[in-house]
Amino acid sequence: MSDFVIRIPERFDFSTHKWFTAEYENGVQSGSTVILDFSNVLYVDSSALGMMVLLYRKLHECSKKGVIKNLDGTAKDILDMANFKNLYQYE
Repeated sequence: MSDFVIRIPERFDFSTHKWFTAEYENGVQSGSTVILDFSNVLYVDSSALGMMVLLYRKLHECSKKGVIKNLDGTAKDILDMANFKNLYQYE
């Protein structure tokens, strides 16, 4: 199995829920590691954090891991405050 990369859009909020859920369902089925690429992200809200927790639970059930890449700025501050380092590996 290989890595499955999800490129998160500039605004990661409730409007991306349907798209993100479909993406991570494909990722969990096809890849051993799901990589969330945050290189374009400027905005993250609480619904995005909730979606990431749901993804984490799905990965955990399947004994797979999640990685967050290219995280910086405000998005990094928000994920750090929410202790996402405990759920995802940062690269």
